[in-house]
Amino acid sequence: MRGFRDRDFIRIKEGLFFCVVGPVHPPDRVLSYVKYVPAEMGKWGRGRERFRRILESYTIPSLLETFDMLTKDYPHYLFYSEVFKITVSAVPLEYVAEHYRPEGKLAHLLQASHLDPLQGRLVEFASFLSDKGGVPQGFLGVTGSILLDIHRPEFSDMDLTVYGLENTLAIKETLMEAYSQRDSAVQRLRNDALKTWCEHKAQRHPLTFKEALRIYERKWNIGVFRDTPFSIHPVKLEHEVKERYGDRIYEPVGLVTLRAVVQENADCLFLPAVYGIRDVEIMEGPKVKDVREVVSYEGLYDNLARPRETILVKGKLERITGATTGQEYYRVLVGSPEGRGTEYIKLLQR
Repeated sequence: MRGFRDRDFIRIKEGLFFCVVGPVHPPDRVLSYVKYVPAEMGKWGRGRERFRRILESYTIPSLLETFDMLTKDYPHYLFYSEVFKITVSAVPLEYVAEHYRPEGKLAHLLQASHLDPLQGRLVEFASFLSDKGGVPQGFLGVTGSILLDIHRPEFSDMDLTVYGLENTLAIKETLMEAYSQRDSAVQRLRNDALKTWCEHKAQRHPLTFKEALRIYERKWNIGVFRDTPFSIHPVKLEHEVKERYGDRIYEPVGLVTLRAVVQENADCLFLPAVYGIRDVEIMEGPKVKDVREVVSYEGLYDNLARPRETILVKGKLERITGATTGQEYYRVLVGSPEGRGTEYIKLLQR
């Protein structure tokens, strides 16, 4: 069955829009962050219904600012998770006014007779990806402001979803081939656009310009289609999700900095991005054994590191305990509230 997937949106009874995070949720709530709120002079929307973007950037400091707003005005959307041992934003099911599904919106646009310029370009791009990649259109979607019908054609980007690992790999191959063709309508960021992207990442994350550039060099899912910026967000299908809420308990241990070799990255395309690691050297923080994974909910660090590459990581060390097996090991979470924007994954030169 189609549940709540990563990058879906929810409109709550009070009129705010929340973006769904990840595929694993409590039985009575949906883990999500607030992104758009009603605002009389907001930049998004048309006519009398306008919105402003309250999540200014995809960073932990910005996320914590949304927590402050929720604490003050909507505390029932904050939830202490006994599984993750932290307070998160989550929408109780009884407060869901509407559930927005990206694939349903794209299907509607593909059949629509009247489209604005941005919607028309999106339909052209999605059709290109489907045709060239051999991916059925039902496994593609549109998220963000276009999904919610609050986009502005003069400045909004195109944010697409692709469902399933096999389809994701096909779309990735399609884009990489398109990037290699000089006259293609699909291009990577270049020149001033690339410089601006790297500068913004270096300003908002603990990265240098050169480190941000190296991250972008690994990005296959961020580019430009006919002068309009786009991003592609892989999302797991339900049968690909192997964990249920409560299967494992996550206990915070402290902040660590470590160096490790990537052993496998089979789950690095999705959120959370997961890197299996070996040869771990803890440089700062608790000196524990059996650190097996580096995990990030920040899209900046997906598809970054390949097997046998060495990474430098700063994040929150967590003890993982199987709820039924009692088996214990450790992971490092990059992008935790406790890290307050100081965490990272960096590629190290050999």
